[in-house]
Amino acid sequence: MDGEREQTGTTPNRRKMQQLGGEECLVPQPRGSLPKACAIGLATVVTVAILVLEPECFFRHVAAAILILTVGPSLHGVFLLSEECLHHANTRYRGGRLGQMVTACVGVCTLLGVGLAVLLFVLTEPQPWRDQWSMVILACVLYPLLKTLGVLGPSEVEVSEICEKRKMNVAHGLAWSFHLGYLNLVLPRLEGSIAEFRASNMVGPFETKGSRKLLILLPLNANITHKLEDADTNINFHDNLPNTEIDRAGVRGRVYKHSVYSVLDKDRQVHHCVVEYATPLLTLYKMSQESSAGFGEKDRREQVLLFYRTLQDILDRSLECRNRYRLILLNDEHEDDPHFLSKAILKNLDQQEKEEFYVPPVIPQPEVGRPSHALPLIDYWHRAEPMSREPTLMISHDMPRTLREPVENSEDLSP
Repeated sequence: MDGEREQTGTTPNRRKMQQLGGEECLVPQPRGSLPKACAIGLATVVTVAILVLEPECFFRHVAAAILILTVGPSLHGVFLLSEECLHHANTRYRGGRLGQMVTACVGVCTLLGVGLAVLLFVLTEPQPWRDQWSMVILACVLYPLLKTLGVLGPSEVEVSEICEKRKMNVAHGLAWSFHLGYLNLVLPRLEGSIAEFRASNMVGPFETKGSRKLLILLPLNANITHKLEDADTNINFHDNLPNTEIDRAGVRGRVYKHSVYSVLDKDRQVHHCVVEYATPLLTLYKMSQESSAGFGEKDRREQVLLFYRTLQDILDRSLECRNRYRLILLNDEHEDDPHFLSKAILKNLDQQEKEEFYVPPVIPQPEVGRPSHALPLIDYWHRAEPMSREPTLMISHDMPRTLREPVENSEDLSP
């Protein structure tokens, strides 16, 4: 019984690395908080140094620094606000909601920083700061100019981090569309389709549990072959699973189907599996071929990796899809090998079988006083049938005994 075969107790990250095989180093991980920790550490050291050297002017220095760093962005936000109010109030903000436009252009944290700086100036004693005030005013005026010219614009890494955190990448939308519009519909029905297929083929494929999952291929270069046998001569089309018909978006009985392929190993033995490419990668590839999309080869590769990571995270949280799929990331550095695709598929099939382990039966030890003929009977029951047998009630004819044998204690005996 499949329910009695258990998965190994690996962590999610380790499980993903096992699924990738040798390509785990290619998948980008979410960026951490090291820059934030470095900034906090440097700010703490400098603040303590100023507090020790000039304690009487500390808060005035802090107020001036906050003004330099916040008034400039606030002025730049005012300029952005004028553009939004004049040209985009109705189209982007549904009728010109001023509060929404202000927070979008300036930012609540920036306004709070300005308020904190003003409050510090009010609460602290004034100092002869003519030169410092000129520096503050000049810095605040130059900031919008430098920001507009792109000198102070966000770096490529910052833009990438913002897009990843807010799920704004092309890969995020494609991954969610692939899950909700396809995988979430067909994967729960895959087992039934395979069972129906096996019933109609007396001597057929799907002898192992791993081959009954949907293998989804994700090449890093997003270049998809529409017929797998064109990419690898060790792969041949076998048959299609029974069609799955679902009423979807006004279409009655929309048809979804999967193809069964036979894959030859190095010993020319045949392995059957349901395998297909992730079709959203076709979109990424076509976008990289269109100049108007502004989507280069480097962007395409990055989006493929983000697509893999996002789809893996989505499917890991989906109870309907769990243990019904396998994502196979294909490294395009091995394109010179004519049988790389079949090797990658066979490697994952073999890996799935190794990740599942068989729980060996516990052979009872002979007990004192138990008849010697009872042990072979129990041992035969364990070995005679596989673990998938139905539970059997066994009744012993021996008299009940205590779990502990009596122990003689000579100290309690009287002389």
